[in-house]
Amino acid sequence: MARYVFITGGVVSSLGKGLASAALGALLQARGYSVRLRKLDPYLNVDPGTMSPFEHGEVFVTDDGAETDLDLGHYERFTGVAARNTDSISSGRVYTNVLEKERRGDYLGKTIQVIPHVTNEIKDFINIGDDEVDFMLCEIGGTVGDIEGLPFFEAIRQFAQDKPRGECIFMHLTLLPYIAASGELKTKPTQHSVKELRMIGLQPDVLVCRSEQPIPTKEREKIALFCNVHKDSVIAAPDLKSIYEAPIAYHREGLDQAVLDAFGINAAPQPNLAIWNDVADRVFNPEGEVKVAIVGKYVQLEDAYKSIAEALTHGGMANRVRVKIEWVDAEQFDDKDPTPFLQGYHAILVPGGFGERGTEGKIKAAQFARTKNVPYLGICLGMQMAVIEAARNLAGIASAGSEEFDHEAGGKRFEPVVYHLKEWVQGNHKIRRKETDNKGGTMRLGAYSATLSEGSKVAEIYGSTQIEERHRHRYEVDTKYRDQLEKCGLKFSGMSPDGRLPEIVEAIDHPWYIGVQFHPELKSKPFDPAPLFKDFIRAAKDNSRLV
Repeated sequence: MARYVFITGGVVSSLGKGLASAALGALLQARGYSVRLRKLDPYLNVDPGTMSPFEHGEVFVTDDGAETDLDLGHYERFTGVAARNTDSISSGRVYTNVLEKERRGDYLGKTIQVIPHVTNEIKDFINIGDDEVDFMLCEIGGTVGDIEGLPFFEAIRQFAQDKPRGECIFMHLTLLPYIAASGELKTKPTQHSVKELRMIGLQPDVLVCRSEQPIPTKEREKIALFCNVHKDSVIAAPDLKSIYEAPIAYHREGLDQAVLDAFGINAAPQPNLAIWNDVADRVFNPEGEVKVAIVGKYVQLEDAYKSIAEALTHGGMANRVRVKIEWVDAEQFDDKDPTPFLQGYHAILVPGGFGERGTEGKIKAAQFARTKNVPYLGICLGMQMAVIEAARNLAGIASAGSEEFDHEAGGKRFEPVVYHLKEWVQGNHKIRRKETDNKGGTMRLGAYSATLSEGSKVAEIYGSTQIEERHRHRYEVDTKYRDQLEKCGLKFSGMSPDGRLPEIVEAIDHPWYIGVQFHPELKSKPFDPAPLFKDFIRAAKDNSRLV
């Protein structure tokens, strides 16, 4: 049976609950325990799939096709444990499940209420896989006091009551603001946050205090006294130069020991932090630097491309270089020469996205990279832009475009080199979609296999002709243009196993020019970089010697 750690937050959002949860998972793993991490989000969206990146950052996709919060990406990157659709739930999903049960008559005509029906649904979700791991870490989104979070706080209170004593603990993240004028760390916000938590029946066992300054002994003792926790369970969470320093920093502060003490585990093995020491060494002791331009349209919010940024960092670690990422708004050169915006970069990456806005700039970025021999990686929409660029400028299809753009404009302006995917095979089943279907959860989602051409660059990079990567898209490159494009030097080097759907294209006469329909960044980890990102940064490193 698993032991449960419930991670809550107070005072303000964005304190780093996801990172603290992921780092704790990594530390427990380093001590030889098995872990699984979960996210419970109070928002009413069923999942983040239809949210704007400006609202919620990137959507992280699991192997089994769940669209989830970006914190699940942190969990995977730090623990290597592949997330599942049972590792993320929202209020929207909870209420949907409850109402579906009510319509079916599962509640036998009873009045449906938050307690017990909603809280029971949350508890049932938390309990999934209880016998699979040693520790289950459950992060509650938002902050204590949020009205929409109350059912989740009540559910974890009940859950802890239902379990035998000693099987559940509570870890609370708070802010210790530093007042420069007085030169003091103020503990009152933390005290009030814990007071709010205790008013709803939850007593934290471990306090993680985010602060720009070290926490003096006097303040630790004050927090412990007024928040009713042991002094050794007041853990400092200082700002870090790199998130990959977090496991070592939290271990140094005693987080993992405080958690084990709260469970009464006295004979835990000492952690083996060799992997994290190596990761930190690669982050802080690079032997060079490469500049990579990410050409997108959500560049004002870096979390929109969180996994891509981290995968680039992982590629840099593997090549012992620091990756300097610069965010380039594709709309700046929709109608002008991209050279002033893109020259000087050692590599160019065009990420995924939706909608026509900024696509002409992305097409020009692909053309710039192709004609200037700059390493190029196009992901999802970035692959489609590379194909459209080649169709227009190499194959002579001047009006090449995507059905997505015509659909938005309500007319036929383009020859659809990229079309709306209406049918595909998933396992032993055929999936069918219409343009009029609901937006949420109707894309090609999750892990799919691809077959790579013998002798292709991608087969060399992966070291195999059979791979599996995660997808999230509803538009696909049309294979009827394959012969024309391959005659012009754009090879379809990866296909779905049935040969119907292009997965990878690569330019033959180019040092490194690859587009992929899937999202390789989602499986990248600091100790196991995604092969494409590892080799992309190698190519950028080689190019840096020529620029």
